[in-house]
Amino acid sequence: MDLSAAVWRKSSRSSGNGGQCVEVAANLPGVIAVRDSKNPSGPKLLFTPEEWEAFISGVKDGEFDQA
Repeated sequence: MDLSAAVWRKSSRSSGNGGQCVEVAANLPGVIAVRDSKNPSGPKLLFTPEEWEAFISGVKDGEFDQA
C-alpha cells in the first residue's frame, strides 16, 4: 500500500528521550497505519478503522495490562 500521503502523528504517550515511540496515520481512507518513530522507513502495521477502535478500547479498558 502506498503510504506517501500519510500524515504521521506521534503518540502522546511517547517521550522525547528516545524510548518506545509510535506514530499513527489516520488520514488515509479505510486504513490506520502505525510505525516506529525511530525507524520511519521500516515496516508499518495496517488496521481497518474498526480494528483500530477495538484496539484503542482494549487499551483504555486495561485489557493489555500486565498483572
